[in-house]
Amino acid sequence: MNSLLKAPPVFRPSGLMHRARLEQLHAMSPWIAVGRVWRRRVGPSVMALWLALTSPCGVSGALGASLWEIPEARSVRVPSDPIQVAGLGWFAEDAPVLRRLPERVKDRVSPAVWGLAQHPSGARLRFRTDSTRLGLVAKNPDASTMHHMTSVGQNGFDLYVDGQYRNSAWPDAKGLIQREWALGEGHPMREVTLYLPLYKAVSIERLVLDPGATLIAPMPMARPRPVVFYGSSITQGGCAENPGLSYTAILGRSLNLDFINLGFSGAGLGEPAVAEAVAEIDAEAFVLDYWANPSPEVYRETLPGFVETVRRRHPRTPILITGPFWFPAEAGSAAIHAQQESKRKTAREFVAARRKAGDREIVFVDGLEMLSRSQGSGLVDGVHPNSLGFQWCANGLEPQLRRALKLPTKRR
Repeated sequence: MNSLLKAPPVFRPSGLMHRARLEQLHAMSPWIAVGRVWRRRVGPSVMALWLALTSPCGVSGALGASLWEIPEARSVRVPSDPIQVAGLGWFAEDAPVLRRLPERVKDRVSPAVWGLAQHPSGARLRFRTDSTRLGLVAKNPDASTMHHMTSVGQNGFDLYVDGQYRNSAWPDAKGLIQREWALGEGHPMREVTLYLPLYKAVSIERLVLDPGATLIAPMPMARPRPVVFYGSSITQGGCAENPGLSYTAILGRSLNLDFINLGFSGAGLGEPAVAEAVAEIDAEAFVLDYWANPSPEVYRETLPGFVETVRRRHPRTPILITGPFWFPAEAGSAAIHAQQESKRKTAREFVAARRKAGDREIVFVDGLEMLSRSQGSGLVDGVHPNSLGFQWCANGLEPQLRRALKLPTKRR
């Protein structure tokens, strides 16, 4: 902000100009001389904004007493009423642990699936409050990062206020997350959503609000039950820059629906034990998006059994099956293109056969409508979407999901 700039044009006042007027003009000038170098002046408002953006305590910490310095600040443990822990299908069974599968299935699923289940992808804290500020204290036991995904996306939290992104938090080198945000001026009730990390386990110690702040339950969603997504690392959220930018999170906001993310990075293989767990959830719809991990042969073998397991317990619930989106490597490798085409054919023909047999609540979603050949810039490594790619994926899936759930068509 104090970058070196060329000196402004020389201003030579007449002898009639009073000294006080010179001082007034100097105070108003956007320039200031530092030695022989002219720099652009940083005014109080600009400096305050800079402090707000760079302060570990966020906006309110930069502009006033931090919540951590106020003994009367309201401290709220998590979990506790009326905070809703959304997106974890078995949280009531395993609270306060923030994980995506229940303890009782540990020995029935693969070690890879169980390890990934500790990552609370898709989990959210939801509530309403009239507090002007919000503090978060959490612990991330593993603050390491992958080279192709941001620390915020892997380890961090996203704050949304009244449906709009506000800011994020991420761990320090020791894995501690302590952050304070400004929610707004005045004391209207605001809808607050905190998105939890996509790729690392986390524990939440507490939230902190203004002294005497009101805390109540969030507004209900458009439907009482969640949409369940099962799949691979792509479903889990790799490699969104932020926890709130996986395609499942984007769809949740756009449709005002709760969702459960059961994407397992490199381990979405359609195993029977996982299918049984998925089928336990009372859902508005199931989205099976696991084409990326199995070979064409394994995908062809497991898809019928997975669907049948879900269908036995949910005979009339919509099931959407996505085919592969475009991998740029398909353009340079006939073998990779053949593999992807085989999976597309498997999903398309399987759904067509089920519908012909009378299952009218199963839908094929062409992955090329989620990410097409012309949208390779939506991938971070030729495979995993970046945040732009996830927005495209959500855009492609949303119309099909709206139709399956009989939701109103989105107005453009």
